[in-house]
Amino acid sequence: MRVVVGVGGGIAAYKSCSLIRSFTESGHHVRVIPTESALEFVGRATFEALSGSPVNTGVFVDVPEVPHVRLGQEADLVVVAPATADLMARIAGGRADDLLTATLLTARCPVLLAPAMHTEMWEHPATIANVTTLRSRGVIVLEPASGRLTGRDTGAGRLPEPDEIFGLAMLLAERADALPRDLEGRKLVVTAGGTREPLDPVRFLGNRSSGKQGYALARVAAQRGAEVTLIAGFTTELPDPAAVDVVRVKTAQQMQTAVRKFAADADAIVMAAAVADFRPATVAGSKIKKGANEPDSIPLVRNDDILAGLVDARRAGEIESSTVIVGFAAETGDEHGDVLTYARAKLARKGCDLLVVNAVGDGKAFEVDHNDGWLLGSDGSESALGEGSKALLAGRVLDAVVDVFASASNQQ
Repeated sequence: MRVVVGVGGGIAAYKSCSLIRSFTESGHHVRVIPTESALEFVGRATFEALSGSPVNTGVFVDVPEVPHVRLGQEADLVVVAPATADLMARIAGGRADDLLTATLLTARCPVLLAPAMHTEMWEHPATIANVTTLRSRGVIVLEPASGRLTGRDTGAGRLPEPDEIFGLAMLLAERADALPRDLEGRKLVVTAGGTREPLDPVRFLGNRSSGKQGYALARVAAQRGAEVTLIAGFTTELPDPAAVDVVRVKTAQQMQTAVRKFAADADAIVMAAAVADFRPATVAGSKIKKGANEPDSIPLVRNDDILAGLVDARRAGEIESSTVIVGFAAETGDEHGDVLTYARAKLARKGCDLLVVNAVGDGKAFEVDHNDGWLLGSDGSESALGEGSKALLAGRVLDAVVDVFASASNQQ
């Protein structure tokens, strides 16, 4: 894939180096086009060494090759990180006064801009108008992260982490229309990761969930315009997704409390977490030692079914009747039935609107970056999600949620 990486003149320009390396190490051909001001932060030699291609900023270099037209025409993907307020204003205005803006005018491939600027600049009416204009033209303008900015300032406007930008860019490579702004004005609650049920100060009952699928759902939903609360159990040290509020929990009971708290005004709840079915009946105050006092068995008690409880709460009017509830099921087949047989029974038992079913084992679903499975609907519909990245599967699940919203709206 031919990727153009544009770099605007902001302090976050140094992070573009990690992004460029991710593209090149994945086997893509990269051409870096910085602005002149970007070269004040990162030198030309650095970009050339990382990309293996010459780096220019103006339109009067290598004129016979017409690079200001050719680079955009031949690109399969254009990613600009950081996209400063000034650069986005020039792009929105249709300017072509340097190689980067000229390339963007000729590009007909997916274009992704990752903004980075101070909060006041991001929230300024001029920037808001420019972002709206760019999105109306089909440009993907990411929501920025919140956090430490230049100096002592903190707030919205921080560049998303390079790995996150790379993942979203690869999602666009898999599916060019993967990030529509069709969830604006919606509130989503997403759960992710595994719970850990303590046995003593050292040991716990847990599972193999990495949290990657739930994080992908939260990340993609936020970039499709939703206000997202991510309730995260234990994960493999995943960074917080940009523009997502993260609530951390440890046990199934803590997750249940958090979910019920944020479910009250949610438009959709996506239960991607791997919640422990059981917990020890008692938690020892000190480490259980081997020896004469070692217990022969450890009594367990069943945790409440959070997903079924949400459906019951909706029926009782404790949460809105229009709230879409999505469950996840990790299943294996046996001599009594295959994965879908058990999934259909689980959907009927749980009563949720949609059930995402993953066949697990042999490197599937857990602790990997790809996924596949099926999507079952309470209306009897069944569809294969197909294999792909967890971000791609997240997008397909969210498509189904949007369809449920649309169906409910048409029935009103």
